[in-house]
Amino acid sequence: MIDVQHWLSALPPGVVYLIVAGVIGVESMGVPLPGEIVLVSSALLAATGVVEPEWVASAAAFGAIVGDSVGYAIGRRGGRPLLARLGRRFPKHLGPAQLARAEQSFARHGVWAVFFGRFVALLRILAGPLAGALHVPYRRFLLANAAGGLVWAFGTTYLLYSVGRAAEHWLKDISWAGLVLAVLAGLGSTWWLRRRAHRIESAEVTPDVEAASSGQSAAVTPDVDPVRAGNEH
Repeated sequence: MIDVQHWLSALPPGVVYLIVAGVIGVESMGVPLPGEIVLVSSALLAATGVVEPEWVASAAAFGAIVGDSVGYAIGRRGGRPLLARLGRRFPKHLGPAQLARAEQSFARHGVWAVFFGRFVALLRILAGPLAGALHVPYRRFLLANAAGGLVWAFGTTYLLYSVGRAAEHWLKDISWAGLVLAVLAGLGSTWWLRRRAHRIESAEVTPDVEAASSGQSAAVTPDVDPVRAGNEH
């Protein structure tokens, strides 16, 4: 992450904002990219005055919302075959076991999986395409997507920015300690949301996931609407 921050610091602010929006947007479409690392690094740059925090947060939120929406459209058009192809292309991140876990989150919690998914690496990548493939109503998806993107982007950026500014003021002579403090604060900025999301994931581990881990693809029961099931819960 320090290398990313150093690389971004050599770029004009406008380019940094575009990179933040672009990386997070592409990640939200279903391509495994280090979106959160780019956001954290840019927020730390904002604490040093290289870029403006409001523009970093706005770029991150824009990339998250638009990227998820594009991913939703792609998933709705491509359906499960698209998710299977993504799994073969990125087996470590989007393999059968990971897809089964994400799918169960949607089946059990509906659009809430979109909101909390913004704070979990796996669901952050799969939320848009999976919601489209499962035909989640777009208006409800967009509401959860926008809420999650805004909370994640602005919450992470401004907490890191505030802690970074304090660290710069009080720890000028030991800058490495300020950096460590800022990084720890960034990890803790979404702690309670991550814990809630991981509890959801761990509560949903079923034999279907174990079967998927051995190479079998999980499937949604044809006569059960996963979105309706999520709403009933």
